[in-house]
Amino acid sequence: MSRLTTSNGTPVVDNQNSLSAGETGPLLLQDFHFIDKLAHFDRERIPERVVHAKGAGAHGYFEVTKDVSHLCKAKFLERVGKRTPLFTRFSTVGGEKGSADTARDPRGFAVKFYTEEGNWDMVGNNTPIFFIRDPIKFPDFIHTQKRNPQTNLPDADMFWDFLSQTPESCHQVSILFSSRGTPDGYRHMHGFSSHTLKMVNAKGAQNFVKFHFKTEQGVKNLTPEQANKLKAENPDYATQDLFDSIEKGNYPSWKVCIQVMPLADVPKQAFNPFDVTKVWSQKAYPLQEIGRMVLNRNPENYFAEVEQAAFSPSHMVPGIEPSPDKMLQGRLFSYPDTHRHRLGANYLQIPVNCPYAARVSNHQRDGFMAINGNGGKLPNYEPSSFGGPKEDKTTTDASPYEVSGTVGHHPPAWKNQDDFKQAGDLYRLLSAEEKTALVNNIVGHLSGAKKHLQKRQVEIFRKCDSDYGARIEQGLLKSSSAL
Repeated sequence: MSRLTTSNGTPVVDNQNSLSAGETGPLLLQDFHFIDKLAHFDRERIPERVVHAKGAGAHGYFEVTKDVSHLCKAKFLERVGKRTPLFTRFSTVGGEKGSADTARDPRGFAVKFYTEEGNWDMVGNNTPIFFIRDPIKFPDFIHTQKRNPQTNLPDADMFWDFLSQTPESCHQVSILFSSRGTPDGYRHMHGFSSHTLKMVNAKGAQNFVKFHFKTEQGVKNLTPEQANKLKAENPDYATQDLFDSIEKGNYPSWKVCIQVMPLADVPKQAFNPFDVTKVWSQKAYPLQEIGRMVLNRNPENYFAEVEQAAFSPSHMVPGIEPSPDKMLQGRLFSYPDTHRHRLGANYLQIPVNCPYAARVSNHQRDGFMAINGNGGKLPNYEPSSFGGPKEDKTTTDASPYEVSGTVGHHPPAWKNQDDFKQAGDLYRLLSAEEKTALVNNIVGHLSGAKKHLQKRQVEIFRKCDSDYGARIEQGLLKSSSAL
């Protein structure tokens, strides 16, 4: 049995009774253990994530299964059979920490690769697209998914008011209200980088890529009835399912693939290929297998490893670089910034976030919870005549990619800009049963919004597909007449 101590290591003699002046006297300020215990308790809760607050995580590994050295110089991809440890966090997006795992919501799909060149964070979702294409809209969008400032209740008017004035959202809305909006736990859903990234090989050749994580458990989704039943009976269903599966040795796995677009193909596209509201044709750019992700170890402590896990799209390694995707460009700043607010300036020293497979050597010092020696006695500036880390001219900087243009607030200017075709294509691909479920799910939610918002949103669906819009309009009329 281990000995109970105070936070400074002193043995605790009595953990049942506070130090007091006599049996009925007041408590004494000198009772360090009591004060220390309550003071820590008062500070146990760090700020909740603004988005992706509810989640679950697990440790595992990534194994290269196909040679991709001709596409990427990253060392963790250098040879078939190489394994890299990783940590994955799955989450809902809009709900609070205590919300139900089965809510209709996109799911976060974040993977931290602990490579010898530093950590690479693949921060994506279970959908290949998103609601908006410009990050300046992101705070507004998230506010519409939260609670009404006056009532503190979810608000269908806020939800549909924003979406009906943001037509680029119709593709993601169609996925959200399909059966994919309520996946059966985290093991039975795909994951996507959603954003376009850039791969660079050892010779400097560049290609744009999108990552796909294909579940090897098979895709399974919940019906609205099943999701609502679980919401009442087990709101932590997905969290428990992931934990129990790994605990039993039934390790979930995903085949990892990429789509590859040569730089020369970018101007040939009918839409902006960096627009995160769009998917690339898998016929034109087929999936290429590169590896396999396996989750085989549960966290020992949820707070330390899941709640404190901090992922950022800006955590990249040589060979993987950003693209001009505007939403990605915004996230490169936003994610580390929120981690500094939530966890502190030294959040990368927390074990689950620490790039332990690489040696960190920089001039960052001080701040809350500097626990890695704080740089020792060396001065923290560069260039320096007194030692310390210096630039490494043997490595390559970001690969050159030419951009030009006039500074301004530019709306989408790609030729033949169309926000409706892909959403319509998705609708037309669905079976009759799937179309009915999609329409019913949208009608069930949209019917709670004001009439002028319903009308505006129906017109968006009609532009995607005339039948799509007409069926939703009919469903809303029936819903209204039934009241």
